[in-house]
Amino acid sequence: MANPHDQHDHDHDHGHSHAGGHAHAHGRADAHGAAHAGAAAAAHAEGEAPKLAGVRRHGHDHHGHSHGPVSYGRAFAIGIGLNLAFVVIEVVYGILSHSVALLADAGHNFGDVLGLGLSWGATALASLKPSKRRTFGFRRSTIIASVTNAFVLLFVTGGLTWESIQRLLAPQPTQGKTMIFVALVGAAINTASALLFLNHGSKAHGQGHGDLNVRSAFLHLAYDAVLAVGVAITGALIVFTGWLWLDPAVSIVLAIAILVGTWGLMKQSLDLMLDAVPEGIDPEEVKSFLGALPGVVEVHDLHIWAMSTTETALTAHIVMPGATLRPTFLSEVCKDLHARFEIQHSTLQIDPEEAPHPCALAPDEVI
Repeated sequence: MANPHDQHDHDHDHGHSHAGGHAHAHGRADAHGAAHAGAAAAAHAEGEAPKLAGVRRHGHDHHGHSHGPVSYGRAFAIGIGLNLAFVVIEVVYGILSHSVALLADAGHNFGDVLGLGLSWGATALASLKPSKRRTFGFRRSTIIASVTNAFVLLFVTGGLTWESIQRLLAPQPTQGKTMIFVALVGAAINTASALLFLNHGSKAHGQGHGDLNVRSAFLHLAYDAVLAVGVAITGALIVFTGWLWLDPAVSIVLAIAILVGTWGLMKQSLDLMLDAVPEGIDPEEVKSFLGALPGVVEVHDLHIWAMSTTETALTAHIVMPGATLRPTFLSEVCKDLHARFEIQHSTLQIDPEEAPHPCALAPDEVI
């Protein structure tokens, strides 16, 4: 659950000198920001502006976002309960009807139960407060859960595909009517569960491009609903034709469809885990925006990555004449980065153009 402080943002600009000869400016916005952004803070920030010619200045912003993902606790609990009960039903009827399609769907559903539990746990961890040791908290756990969900889905589907191939080579009798009944129940359960995550952390909930962790749960349930419908159709065809090979054949086709659908989720999740720029953000466009700001001479050491499946961070060095830096420059830029690119956590360092030595991080090949 998100802590109370996380539900509001801060709007204050302040500069303070450090022994190392640099200053920080934090730009934040929230309901009680006016109390923090009073005349004293403004005067304090302006008082240090003349010193910028020989120092570096940092801007840091958490503007306009909550520090925890939207709570889906109720949805996760209902989804896990419904699917776990249905897994038991499918296993029992799959064994009684000798249907590998039902057993395949049961195995896939059990993988989703584990995945839902993992996503729920990661969402809860992500809402915990940061600590001195874990300064970003456990936000990255949502990315780990998303990657794990994708691999679990691929592993379970691959194993059941192999079993289906064995059954295809040696078809066994199945009870088509039982398959139809159980599969239709499953379709209804999975559809109802998927609807609980329909918005999956979308912009409607103020979470930028959407929560990939919750989206993975939604896609698993949606795919399960499609699988169940496929099993029901297979049962009907077996009743009318007596073609026993249809059961494993349809299982293989559905498994391939799931593998194809899961590939995009796995790739996107791995990209986030490896600190790739999140989808929907063009780093060149961000760099051009920063470079076009008044007084900016150069932008380098630009990094954009996902803190979690709902939050994006940015760091960059901006070279500009120290005398041209307005007291509100950093906070305004951070707010614009959030509004234009949905980057919630921006940290900017101002490198004075007058510095006697170039920044060691300026070359593109240097990280």
